[in-house]
Amino acid sequence: MDSISYVQTQKLLPNPYQPRRKFESDELLGLAQSIKENGVLQPLLIRRINNSDYFEIVAGERRLRAAILANMDEVPCIIMDIGYEQSAVLSILENIQRSDLSFFEEAAAIGQLINHFGMSQSEAAKRLSKSQSALSNKLRLLKLPVDVRYFIDKEGLTERHARALLKIDDEKDIWKVLNIVKERKLNVEQTENLINSLINKPARKKTTKPRVFKDIRIFVNTFNKAIETMKASGIDAVSNKTETEDFIEFTVKIPKTAEKTKKEPLKQKSA
Repeated sequence: MDSISYVQTQKLLPNPYQPRRKFESDELLGLAQSIKENGVLQPLLIRRINNSDYFEIVAGERRLRAAILANMDEVPCIIMDIGYEQSAVLSILENIQRSDLSFFEEAAAIGQLINHFGMSQSEAAKRLSKSQSALSNKLRLLKLPVDVRYFIDKEGLTERHARALLKIDDEKDIWKVLNIVKERKLNVEQTENLINSLINKPARKKTTKPRVFKDIRIFVNTFNKAIETMKASGIDAVSNKTETEDFIEFTVKIPKTAEKTKKEPLKQKSA
């Protein structure tokens, strides 16, 4: 059995790869009361940082926090001879295997193992005693935007609520669903039905609007060409254009008799 050392609480630093981001105050207070009465029953796992007097917690941050609340100056620890990377991996694995991590914390921790420490999904699944499909489903939760994850966690929605939202591509629609779920307190089945109705909703047919020429010059040119065509055809049309700040006004006069008046030939005077 590894030897146990008592280390001052002020010399113990949290592991930056600790997947747990929330420590419930009620649970910590209950654990602190137990520590006051019985002491720390399970030693913390720690490693020395760069030959200094300070240590990084590999496992046991919650016990440390509770011990500090119980006004303990030192806690029992097992000092492990491991490096930074192994410490991080062990901290993640130890916390994932606990049942009280939130599903988003667990997904983020698995993501760290794969993306930061180069584990394959199959290797991570084996280390965590999970099926690869279960691991993949956890990782898919990280596709949800961070603020959406925060809202789901804050409102106490379930992992199945979160998975249902993965069907929606548009973030605006995700928030539309979340607000309805919160307002109506929908269970998972009701949420899935709501999402299916949103996804399968037929698209509105776009009404074809007549094309409108915004450039008025097209109409002006068309009008001028019409006058020119009439004149070329022998119609003595007269047009007048008046332009104000708000309008362009055309006045056209067209004679009722389209034929030009023919001049009579000059009569020759008799000799």
